[in-house]
Amino acid sequence: MKKRKDGGLSPAARIVLLLLPAAAALVSLCIGRISFTPAEVFSAFGGGDSLAAVTVLRLRLPRILTALLVGAGLSAAGCAFQALFANPLATPDTLGVASGASFGAAFGILLGFGMTGIQLTALAAGALAVALTWLAGAGRREFGAIVLSGIMIGSLFSALVSLVKYTADAESQLPAITYFLMGSLQSSGYRTLLFGAPPILICCTVLFLLRWRMNLLPLSEDEARASGVRLSRLRAAVVVCATVITASCVAMCGQVGWVGLLVPHACRMKFGSNHLSLVPASLCVGAAFLTLVDTAARSVSAAEIPVSILTALAGAPLFIVLMRRTD
Repeated sequence: MKKRKDGGLSPAARIVLLLLPAAAALVSLCIGRISFTPAEVFSAFGGGDSLAAVTVLRLRLPRILTALLVGAGLSAAGCAFQALFANPLATPDTLGVASGASFGAAFGILLGFGMTGIQLTALAAGALAVALTWLAGAGRREFGAIVLSGIMIGSLFSALVSLVKYTADAESQLPAITYFLMGSLQSSGYRTLLFGAPPILICCTVLFLLRWRMNLLPLSEDEARASGVRLSRLRAAVVVCATVITASCVAMCGQVGWVGLLVPHACRMKFGSNHLSLVPASLCVGAAFLTLVDTAARSVSAAEIPVSILTALAGAPLFIVLMRRTD
C-alpha cells in the first residue's frame, strides 16, 4: 500500500483499508460458541426465527457494531491527541477524560441509573475532567504541562472511583462497577448504540474533515494564521471531538486501553505522519483491531474475558516491537 505524493492514500490503500473492517466484521459474525458459514450469515439478514438469524442479528451484530465504533473512535481520539501535543505517546486519556468518564459511569451505577443515565453521567464527568485538566495546566499547550495536569486530574477521579466502590453494595453494585470498568462489550445492544453511536460518528466525521488542518497543530499561532487557519479554534475543535469520543466509548463499554496508543502509532509507521492518510488509516485499522480482539474475548474460553485484558496482552508486546523497529 503506497501513499500518493500529496500525502493522501493511493486507491489500492483506500480499498484495502475500507475492506479491513468489513472483513473483520464478517469473521466476527461467523465465529463464536456457535459457528456459522459466511453463506449462513448472509442468509440470516433475510430475517426469520432461525438460530443463525437470532444469533447474528440480535446478539452478535450490535456487539460488532459497537466494537467497530469504539475501535475507530479511540484510534481517532488517540491520533488527534498525538497531533495536538506533537507527541506519539499521547493517548485518549492524556487529559484525564477516561478516568473522569469512568467515575461518571461508576457513580451512575451507584445511583441505580439505567444505561442511558450511566452514559450521560459518564459524558458529563469526562467533560469535567478535561476542563479541570485544562485549567490546571493554565491553558498551556506544552505536552509536559498538560500531561502532568492530566495525571493529577486522572488520579483525582481514580480516587473518586475507589470511593464509589467503597460505598457501593458489595453484593450487587460493586461487581457491576468493577466488571464494567474492566472494559467489556458484553452488554452491547441496539439501545446502547442509539445513544452512544451519534456523538462518536459525528466527532469522527469532524476529525476526518479536519485531517489536513491537523498537520498545522504543532505550528505557532502566527505560522498557522499564514496558512489561513485559526489555531485556537482548531485546537478547541480537536479537544472537544476527542473528548466526546473517548467519554462516549467509556460510557458504552468501560475503559479499553492500548487501542488509542497502539493503532495510530502503527499507522504512522506504515503511512507516515501526514494526517491526510493517518486519520482514515487509524479509523479503519482501529475498527478492525478491536472487532477481532473482542471476537477472541468471547470465543477463546467458556467464560468471557474482558476485552481490555486482551488489548493489553496484545498491545504491550506489539508496541515494544514497533518501538524497537523505530530505533
